[in-house]
Amino acid sequence: MSILSSATGSLVVHSARVVDGGRVVDDGWVRIVDGRVAARGTGGDWEPADEVVDAAAVAGPGAVLTPGFIDIHGHGGAGAAYDDGAEAIRTGRALHRAHGTTRAVVSLVTAPLDELARSAGAVADLMETDADILGSHLEGPFLDPGHHGAHEPSLLRPPVAGDIDRLLDAGRGTIRQVTVAPELPGGLDAIRRIVAAGAAAAVGHTDADAAMAVAAFEAGATLLTHAFNAMPGIHHRAPGPVLAAAADHRVVLEAIADDVHLDPRVVKLVFDAAPGRVALITDAMAAAGSADGHYDLGAVSVTVENGVARADDTGSIAGSTLTQDSALRRAVRAGVTLPEAVRALTETPARAIGFGAVLGGLQPGMTGDAVLLDAELRVARVWVGPRPLV
Repeated sequence: MSILSSATGSLVVHSARVVDGGRVVDDGWVRIVDGRVAARGTGGDWEPADEVVDAAAVAGPGAVLTPGFIDIHGHGGAGAAYDDGAEAIRTGRALHRAHGTTRAVVSLVTAPLDELARSAGAVADLMETDADILGSHLEGPFLDPGHHGAHEPSLLRPPVAGDIDRLLDAGRGTIRQVTVAPELPGGLDAIRRIVAAGAAAAVGHTDADAAMAVAAFEAGATLLTHAFNAMPGIHHRAPGPVLAAAADHRVVLEAIADDVHLDPRVVKLVFDAAPGRVALITDAMAAAGSADGHYDLGAVSVTVENGVARADDTGSIAGSTLTQDSALRRAVRAGVTLPEAVRALTETPARAIGFGAVLGGLQPGMTGDAVLLDAELRVARVWVGPRPLV
């Protein structure tokens, strides 16, 4: 498996099933010039290029070409936690890039405000040199203590305007989403403030009922953080935030298809309930691509056993060890169609954080990120284009 740049010269990948935009094009080809998609078509009518890749020769019969995967919620990998700074982020990103995730948002767990501000600033700095980083996601500290999951409860706090502004200022316009429990004092005003600053507000780690979730979406929230996890479930007399999100066509639902956070039948249910509005995330922590053992997730000590991460003090699931190619295979095994599973790794997450015009597709003018997979949906080759222009 190789990771290549598509940023200079011309590249043609041909003889692939091109899966993009919710459909499959057989015997397709894509032409990338200087890191941008220049043209696409079918059959043998492609023009010569500096590099020509026969997808079937590289990945075998049934080779699949997709846009690069985009993870809008992940915490680390390869033994490194994103909260630990630039080199840790690069280490984790290298692991996930090898599994097809060409771009990612760096998720930061709850920490003291000073520390979170420094981390958001560090991600903003890193974006100046590392084009695969799309910004940061603040998963805390504005969370419900009763649904803290793997966040340290003593560090949680209500969303005060000054604290929100301080964190957003520290990110210098690079914070892409902020998770908020909307039922906290000031929660709905916080959502409005986050959205006004240009970030996406996400409902998560919450005790919100359906009515409160609807109020949050009316206030401008457009994401549901890891649907079903750290929130009330669905009851026939209490539909909760998941059904409220599924009913609102403005809202994207994050889903962790690792067969731990969600049963495969629930994964299929989410796709059926919110077509075109599911983002397959990893929520991966440091143990992704690494060994079982003890790890730190922010201020929380975590033990990973048989690939399942749980907080030592509560036993709560503490992130995942998932990669996005595995999420693709598991979603398809759950009954999700290949085009819709790919959409949930590409187009939908790109749109959810404001990059839908330039990332998540293989249409002319878009950034030349692409993943070549074999018929079993295992990654064979990855191409990463230049910094996306938004």
